[in-house]
Amino acid sequence: MTGSVRKAVHHLKYRRDLALADVLAAQLLTLVLDAGWGLDGVLPVPLGKQRRKQRGYNQAALLAFPLAFPLALGLGKPYLGKALVRVRETRSQVGLSAAERRQNVAGAFLAPHSHLVEGRTLLLVDDVMTTGATLDAAASALVVAGAREVYAVTVARALMRHVGD
Repeated sequence: MTGSVRKAVHHLKYRRDLALADVLAAQLLTLVLDAGWGLDGVLPVPLGKQRRKQRGYNQAALLAFPLAFPLALGLGKPYLGKALVRVRETRSQVGLSAAERRQNVAGAFLAPHSHLVEGRTLLLVDDVMTTGATLDAAASALVVAGAREVYAVTVARALMRHVGD
């Protein structure tokens, strides 16, 4: 993740530049519509209670919510903000190896209301993907609860750097 995308994500995530969410969501909407996934609902990757309290908002929800509404108006698809919860606080993924990231988020998510996800094709939204561990753990919880398919979109893809790179 470099340049203006990195700056935009950091401003959204750490500087409360909430207006950026609509701009970034509009870009995601174009991608989703072009993909033709046949979605039944949109949901964000949830934050833990502590991190949400510190930040005051969930940046993934700020991306998913406006993304869902154009879908809802155009395709009749709901925003499912309560379909997935983080049941365990996790440490920040920054600086963790791929294996540590997978272990950190293993079992961190639950879809407590299976009626919201059963048989549905869902779109999971987050701000950044590095190894995919968080998206995989979240999607796995949705599949366990009965989701038919789970697609994911992120604003950016961050590459892991290794010592010596």
